[in-house]
Amino acid sequence: MSKRKQVKLVHEGEYAAQVEVELIDSPEGWGPYLSLEDARKLDDVRVALRNGDVAAAAKLAHVFRLTPINAA
Repeated sequence: MSKRKQVKLVHEGEYAAQVEVELIDSPEGWGPYLSLEDARKLDDVRVALRNGDVAAAAKLAHVFRLTPINAA
């Protein structure tokens, strides 16, 4: 079994977050997959952003505010 770090993006409303997780590769079964802890981290960031709690999301990820532009 091997592990490798990867950044996953979570987008909710006007925010995006970069969440660092570990992907687990295993010779048996399906892979790569996330640990339960990392899957919950992704969910926690998504819920915090959805509720507008940027401070809570920022404790688990790098949070960015998205600004729309006019492509004229």
